[in-house]
Amino acid sequence: MRSEDRAFLTALFDAAVQAADPALALAAHLPPRPRGRTVVIGAGKGAAQLAAAFEAQWDGPLEGVVVTRYGYGCPTRRIRVLEAAHPVPDAAGLRASAVLFDAVRGLGPDDLVVALICGGGSALLPCPPGCLTLDDEAALNRALLASGAPISVMNAIRKQISGIKGGRLAAACHPAKVVTLVVSDVPGDDPAQVASGPTVPDAVTRAEARAMVARWRIALPPAVAQWLAGDQGQAPDPGDTVFAGHEVKVIASARLSLEAAARAAETQGVPAVILSDAIEG
Repeated sequence: MRSEDRAFLTALFDAAVQAADPALALAAHLPPRPRGRTVVIGAGKGAAQLAAAFEAQWDGPLEGVVVTRYGYGCPTRRIRVLEAAHPVPDAAGLRASAVLFDAVRGLGPDDLVVALICGGGSALLPCPPGCLTLDDEAALNRALLASGAPISVMNAIRKQISGIKGGRLAAACHPAKVVTLVVSDVPGDDPAQVASGPTVPDAVTRAEARAMVARWRIALPPAVAQWLAGDQGQAPDPGDTVFAGHEVKVIASARLSLEAAARAAETQGVPAVILSDAIEG
């Protein structure tokens, strides 16, 4: 390969990566300062880096906690960073879910919750509902990973078998306003699918989740299958008034990085066509 060709391709790669840099991605999406408290919560493999970038850019007091994968933490000053297991949840993740709920307890209408959400949060936030246990949720994750189902299907099912996913964490923030900033790792960039949407509800019903299990022939653990067959603990409806006024923004994704690379090519006189950002497997 000629050196000028290598330099051109490297420049495209660098543009794509830069578009996903937490410091740059957050800068254009910071919410206004509230009259009350600012509480930062988050989950995902990049949550610690997002928290550090948010701290550096936020002009005002803040507090909070985020959870990331073991070994993925980084130094922060005011936001606590917890680590847990991925892709199969563990007891540290269970404790982290409880800490996140504690962080948003007792908030008022003048308070602001900023949720920093990225890929990996589904496993990092176990919160088995009802009589289910952490072992049941771990067994569910293993069954989903073994099924070959796409991430959208796995997350739709997870939301019906959780006490924190599917918008439940956002509901616990009421009456505070929630602004969710998402780094998407799912095709289509549906923010409700990233990390199974702890602060973003979606419209997938319990019946639809059961149909997905049947369609993909997922061998659910017996206790999980029994829970899914019932109607207890269904995921919140997106139209619920507890979500009124909430904001959700996708600040980085494969699509946005591809668009940045395409712009970099075009500035050098090379027309670019994005074939797809929806490849998975």
